[in-house]
Amino acid sequence: MGLKNSHPKLFPGDIVEYPRNKFFSHFGVYYGERDGVPYVAHLTSRDADTKIPLFGRALRSEVKLDPLELLGTKYRVTLAEHVTTRHLKTVHAQTAVLPQVNNMMDDTHSPRDFHGAVKPAIDDMIGQAVTFDILFHNSEHQATLFRYGVKRSEQIEKIYKHVMPAWKKLFMERKL
Repeated sequence: MGLKNSHPKLFPGDIVEYPRNKFFSHFGVYYGERDGVPYVAHLTSRDADTKIPLFGRALRSEVKLDPLELLGTKYRVTLAEHVTTRHLKTVHAQTAVLPQVNNMMDDTHSPRDFHGAVKPAIDDMIGQAVTFDILFHNSEHQATLFRYGVKRSEQIEKIYKHVMPAWKKLFMERKL
């Protein structure tokens, strides 16, 4: 397993985090190397023009394997996401941050075997349509689902922790 750091030694199945700002990160799973080129499988939009519509959903999302030569400005890492395998350095260049290994649930959940479970799950999803939902199925949910078999997003849980008390107060005051 890799450790959380800014210059990761990656192992297939590690969760790779790309901090986007102080609130949100983009996540993927290290897929391994092909001909010496490292790849990351992650959830992103079907095409670069897809934006997150109302209520944080992107209906034009899918699981896709991007050939290296198609990368660049055509496919950007955005919050509306699809599962794809991309060159690690290209994803890094598009997000302009150093990736970190963040196997956040290793203390509570056993990582699944990469070759027996994670890689086949990634390979099976390539080409399949996926609805991105910022609250219920974002890149972090997809990465934890691949690695642990459990959908979880710590960044969304933090939002709930702050939003829920405010909603509860409004509900109790009958303003919601």
